[in-house]
Amino acid sequence: MIVLNFKCIKICTFSPMKFLRFLLFPFAIIYGTLVFLRNKFYDWHLFPSSRFEIPIILVGNISTGGTGKSPHIEYLIRLLKPNFKVATLSRGYGRKTKGYILAKQDSSSEEIGDEPKQFKNKFEDILVAVDSDRANGIKQLLSHQPDLGVVLLDDAFQHRALTASLSIVLTDYNKLFSTDLILPVGNLREFRSGVSRAAIIIVTKCPENLSQIKRNELQKTLIRNQTQKVLFSYIQYGSLVNLFDSVNGNNNPVLDSTCDVLLLTGIATTQPLEDYVKGKSKSVLHLKYSDHHSFSKNDLNDVIKKFNTIASANKIILTTEKDAMRLMSREFKQILMPLPVCYLPIEVNFYEKDKITFNQEILNHVR
Repeated sequence: MIVLNFKCIKICTFSPMKFLRFLLFPFAIIYGTLVFLRNKFYDWHLFPSSRFEIPIILVGNISTGGTGKSPHIEYLIRLLKPNFKVATLSRGYGRKTKGYILAKQDSSSEEIGDEPKQFKNKFEDILVAVDSDRANGIKQLLSHQPDLGVVLLDDAFQHRALTASLSIVLTDYNKLFSTDLILPVGNLREFRSGVSRAAIIIVTKCPENLSQIKRNELQKTLIRNQTQKVLFSYIQYGSLVNLFDSVNGNNNPVLDSTCDVLLLTGIATTQPLEDYVKGKSKSVLHLKYSDHHSFSKNDLNDVIKKFNTIASANKIILTTEKDAMRLMSREFKQILMPLPVCYLPIEVNFYEKDKITFNQEILNHVR
């Protein structure tokens, strides 16, 4: 007798996106295999990789899009700066220059990129440099400061031509690498197995009240070798800061239930920020641009038109700290100066036990 289990039968619905991903699957296999072989050639020392005697801590990911690398770099700077001479090295994504550049206080985002400018703005006394050739960048940093204590590499996990002394991989709590697929079908830059090169995996943008049970479940899912540590961080938002020192006599607006907000973003992941601002304000109108968007005067004119449509006496234009770096140019200052434009700084923090573990791991490594 044949028994049919109708519970197992699913009605397939047509989805153009799913169909497109199905068509791209062979390309994903080809791309993933090439990246896998490239990594193996580095593992087998068939491709050369530069090494340095000083500690080099890499913060990266295997996914495209924002996982929170910049605030984690800043966390490391705050942790290490009191006892060690710290430098950061990025490729300077989105900059209009080439080669090695050591950031100055007045360097623009067009010269060095928005994240390096943000680091230099916040931490004036550390070396901040950009170079797509990371090995050359470290050589140049050491020529500037021979007694350098540690270099923090921003987004260089796939840059195998340089061997870091400690690698940290980030994965977004809402977009875990363990549930993703490789490009172009998914968002992974390489197969999930590549995470095994990292000593520490940090799950970022977690809810502040994430239970220990859920963390234990995720640790089992994400860990790739027995020596790895899986830790969890969450975002903490700061107080609003004016883009320029003083706007109409109001130094720092307050985000509260009486405030209408025009939210301006050019970052990869906006949902956590949008949810936070909606929870704090009266209303939110969101103008969303692509990650690292290079703002133009036309963009700002559109922003002003949208802002003028908000019929409220208590309204602000709010952007991210990273986007603010691209809005501080002289040509934009004349346009934005009369307006209440501010940005929302963020920091990351760890759950108590994870914070102790992470800090000890980093400090012991650098020592």
